[in-house]
Amino acid sequence: MIDRRHALPVSHQTRLVGIARSSAYYRPQPVSEADLLLMRRIDELHLDFPFAGARLLARPLRREGHEVGRRRVRTLMKRMGVEVLYCKPNTSRRNAQHKIWPYLPRGMKIARANQVFALDTTYIPMARGFVYLTAVVDWASRKILAHRIAIMLEATHAAEAL
Repeated sequence: MIDRRHALPVSHQTRLVGIARSSAYYRPQPVSEADLLLMRRIDELHLDFPFAGARLLARPLRREGHEVGRRRVRTLMKRMGVEVLYCKPNTSRRNAQHKIWPYLPRGMKIARANQVFALDTTYIPMARGFVYLTAVVDWASRKILAHRIAIMLEATHAAEAL
């Protein structure tokens, strides 16, 4: 993608591609033997205690003689793709006080485009959180008529998509 021998300077190439110039010079470092040993031990501990996070795993590692803190353990867990098991909130249960809106297309025969539209909001996981995609979809043709991407889930973004 970035060619240092090209006539165009690296700074121009990175600007055209849309990445930072430092990314063109980055060389990934191999994982050290000490980190590999530590990662292997974190993996063993995680299999024994899948509910234990970085704080809980750092304690036995320190007792075993590893000079490691919770932040280093968290970094290695992230690199390994190890996630802690915990009860996540159940967002599917509705609030009893909320009004139930009628389903308007019930019994309708949808035969042509521009007859029934749906508004769908979904979240897309990113490296640092989520982005929310709101799309207006035609039911008959299944085409996306409009869409908006936002970093916060707000009703105004759905209204903008309409």
